[in-house]
Amino acid sequence: MPQKVMDSLTHAQKERLAFIDFSLQYFGQVSRSDLIERFKTGLAACTRDLSTYRELAPNNLKLSHQTKSYHRTNTFQPIFEHDPEAILTGLCRGFGDGLSNGVQASEYCQGSTKLVLPKSETIAAVMRAINNRQAISCDYISLSSGLSNREIVPHTIVNNGQRWHVRAFDRKSKEFRDFVCTRLQNVTVIEKSIATIQGREFDKQWNNIHKIILVPHPSVIHFKAIELDYSMAAGKIELEVREALLGYLMRQWNVDCSHNASLKGGEHHLWFNNVNELPKLACMTIAPGYKES
Repeated sequence: MPQKVMDSLTHAQKERLAFIDFSLQYFGQVSRSDLIERFKTGLAACTRDLSTYRELAPNNLKLSHQTKSYHRTNTFQPIFEHDPEAILTGLCRGFGDGLSNGVQASEYCQGSTKLVLPKSETIAAVMRAINNRQAISCDYISLSSGLSNREIVPHTIVNNGQRWHVRAFDRKSKEFRDFVCTRLQNVTVIEKSIATIQGREFDKQWNNIHKIILVPHPSVIHFKAIELDYSMAAGKIELEVREALLGYLMRQWNVDCSHNASLKGGEHHLWFNNVNELPKLACMTIAPGYKES
């Protein structure tokens, strides 16, 4: 019966039920006023949503007449899957704090300080070019050569852990490179078809996938703490990483990429256990200790 009820619901109804489920799970209670403030719906609609939720999961909540809210029971079982990353992002932005727009910082969950994000019009132009397999013309400011005009063919926008960049074919150097999104200026889409070799499928560094094995650094005494930090199994974590992103990941996680875990200092919690199995990769020059390997 519950699955039949769920299948009959609209997407909007499921969103409201997911909010009820989320609020019960992470805040312990939910009220009609929370639903009204979040979704701008009427009282009757909120009552129907709560009744539907009770039909789906009668043992998940109980009404407190004193607070006029529904409270989470000890037998609560979520009826929606709530992704941990999405949860923490939502909590940091105020989701569940009774805010309808969810853009004010929460007092109870704080994220890290972020760099300035690219302008929305820049992201829009780049995404249109990606979607339509077109190039863009832009002014780009690099650390090595300063300001120059470029024509690039973007295929993916990437968060490398420190900033957003776009992976693109550079018509000037005739190779695939990374361009920092905040350094793109005066972006316009060139509404012409691109050459085949400028497409994503010809970006070898992007398409090459490497299997890497990370283990607690030998200098760490209480290695169980590191195993828990990275959800390791049998004392290691195995990842498949695009070659173009491998160096960024090693730098972000401060992984010791030296031949024999020779880097000193408590900041290195991980060691790249199979680094010697990799071919020589240009992307790894930014990785801690790689030059020593």
